[in-house]
Amino acid sequence: MRAVLIDDEISNLENLRTLLEKHCPQVSIIATAQTVSAALEVVQKYAPDLLFLDIQLGDKTGFDVLQQLPARDFEVIFVTAYDHYAIQAVKCAALDYLLKPIDIDELVLAVAKARAKLATQKQTAQLDFLLQQLQKPDTSLSKIALQMQQEIRYVSLSDIVRCEADNTYTQFFLSNGEQIMVSKSLKEYADMLCPNGFLRTHQSHLINPQYVKSWLKEDGGILLLLSGQKIPISKPNKDAVRQALRGGC
Repeated sequence: MRAVLIDDEISNLENLRTLLEKHCPQVSIIATAQTVSAALEVVQKYAPDLLFLDIQLGDKTGFDVLQQLPARDFEVIFVTAYDHYAIQAVKCAALDYLLKPIDIDELVLAVAKARAKLATQKQTAQLDFLLQQLQKPDTSLSKIALQMQQEIRYVSLSDIVRCEADNTYTQFFLSNGEQIMVSKSLKEYADMLCPNGFLRTHQSHLINPQYVKSWLKEDGGILLLLSGQKIPISKPNKDAVRQALRGGC
């Protein structure tokens, strides 16, 4: 789980980091923050799975962080020395509530609960996505779910420029320049995407024809994409690719 630690005292941040590294190795600390503004910045930048959130942040509170975030698709564990905030924490749907000094057993239990809840949410999101696809009137896809190490990304087909095989993995290249590595073979994605207009130009390449700029005659045939990338075309696929780009059936 990717976690952000938020506390206005650096000693508390370091203490929590030490406890997590020693007793909760499944938690990866990706950032820390000491103010509300810094917390908002790192949460929106890194999209963590879990927040360890101090309630008293200078003259503001951790609730200010939650109220200002446009989306709260993470779990929260409040960590504070002020037990009178407990009721407020519950009302804000905190996963758990830890009092300082932190009890190790309570910390381990809170992390385990967060992990279980996150797993359930991911499974629910996958099922919801499946149901959305099944409810469509035809077999065409508009989005595809890509299982990454830390998240499931739902990507519009129109945003996929191309896919490239990397041994048993597939690298997705998106129109915004982002690259996503997925642990499935290119063949699996070709079976899904070719019926939706994608072209298998080569054993290692699958492309979205809307991003093709031209057919270069060099080396027997190469596709030049709008991005300037050159994609090879194998001899067995040449006729099918040419016909598809010409609008043939």
